[in-house]
Amino acid sequence: MSTPLPPFPKRQEPTDEPVLMELAPRGDAPQLRADAARNRARLLEAAARLVEERGVANVTMEAVACAASVGKGTVFRRFGDRTGLLMALLDHTEQRFQTGFFSGPPPLGPGASPVERLHAFGCATLRQASERLDLYLAAEPDASRRFSSAPYRVRLMHVTMLLRQAVPAADTDLIAQTLMGYLEPALINHLTRQCGMPLERLESGWHDLVNRSTCSI
Repeated sequence: MSTPLPPFPKRQEPTDEPVLMELAPRGDAPQLRADAARNRARLLEAAARLVEERGVANVTMEAVACAASVGKGTVFRRFGDRTGLLMALLDHTEQRFQTGFFSGPPPLGPGASPVERLHAFGCATLRQASERLDLYLAAEPDASRRFSSAPYRVRLMHVTMLLRQAVPAADTDLIAQTLMGYLEPALINHLTRQCGMPLERLESGWHDLVNRSTCSI
């Protein structure tokens, strides 16, 4: 999550072989020193334990510092702010999810048609967000960073790539943003918790949205 990504590419003509983004550009991100890596792991372990014991809403930078027996300044230097800390907690889960849609088995990974992969991607995203909804909501960047965060851009590029293969004549950049909006944690929270919709209804709605977005005009 913390690895900077290259700028979103300009629209290109679709090809038969998708070009997938590297999650960690080679040689660009310096490796943490062994002691720094251990300290980071200890802080994240303490934060994860607090999430389990107290819930996300009660996890503060001060509480993590106390649980890890370090100064508060150490936590701020390592993660920047509370959002940075919570995003780091989601990092491992996000990397596994990205591996699934980049190189995992079909239909989420390569080997299925672009439309089948879009269907699988949305359902997998909905399920993952639902299982960790409080953490996703708490870690959601502010408006100035929401659409430029690394996880969002990786997912957006993947959806755009599949759309370019499925409907090359369409404005796939805008359609991709529309599809991504359906998968926003804030909307999932509103529909499932505030409106009482079951997750199965959201998955059915995703299938309908993908079918309407990819049908031939």
